[in-house]
Amino acid sequence: MQRALSTHLIVGHRLNTVWLERIHGAGFPLVEIFCARQHLDYHNKEQVGELACWFADSKLKLHSLHSPMYNDDVWGRTGPGAVVSITEPSKPRRLESVDEIKRALEVAEKIPCRYLIQHVGVGGEEYSDAAVEAAFRALEEISLFARHRGVEVLLENIPNALSSAERLNYFLNTTHLDLGVCLDTGHANMHEGVAKAFEILGPRIRSTHIHDNNGVDDVHLYPLLAKGGSIDWPESMKLLRSRAEQYPLLLELREAPDFPNALDSAREAIDRLENL
Repeated sequence: MQRALSTHLIVGHRLNTVWLERIHGAGFPLVEIFCARQHLDYHNKEQVGELACWFADSKLKLHSLHSPMYNDDVWGRTGPGAVVSITEPSKPRRLESVDEIKRALEVAEKIPCRYLIQHVGVGGEEYSDAAVEAAFRALEEISLFARHRGVEVLLENIPNALSSAERLNYFLNTTHLDLGVCLDTGHANMHEGVAKAFEILGPRIRSTHIHDNNGVDDVHLYPLLAKGGSIDWPESMKLLRSRAEQYPLLLELREAPDFPNALDSAREAIDRLENL
């Protein structure tokens, strides 16, 4: 399986070519860029242009973009209006979110990539038919915009009542949207479990988010390194290897004081996973 790393690990830092060189130097040939404006300001043509020039001459390849969760540069702390959600029941607000996602997708015009990772709703959101209808309408527009830029949209299982593995599978079967999924192991561990999520979503999986937690808190722990993780990694790796040609092993981790050398620790985590 190919190794990949999400820049979620360094999302509190402005993304520049030095960080990208360090990611590649840590042994990751693929990267997912998290579209948070304090990290990658996709509205900023200068930052995007600088990164595009670097990628053009680099062996590191952009595998995917993670769709924005907020439209501000302080992780949503400016207020509820900063939330980017495709399940927003208000059409004007939903269209604002769709436009924000499109701005992030424009990065692919300068830095080609295969996938956009998209959430359906926000963490903890309850199920409603109105939310499902809103997501369908939004994804029709987003996926068309993405395809014109050579990008496929992947839906991620997240901890809410709209995005369990079963709900995502049902949503895709009933809407007939031609979309794949990104299997998030940490989020699955908080819901139906990694094995069950894999069983349900297996044929649709095109990318992964690999991280651990205690089954309750979405803390993006380093697998096999950080204390408090509860995923059965030998079983999970056996499952992931069974469809290894479909997706990379992509770590989506969070900075932690216990791991001051974040990229070295990421490499150690993926070494351990691969050696299981």
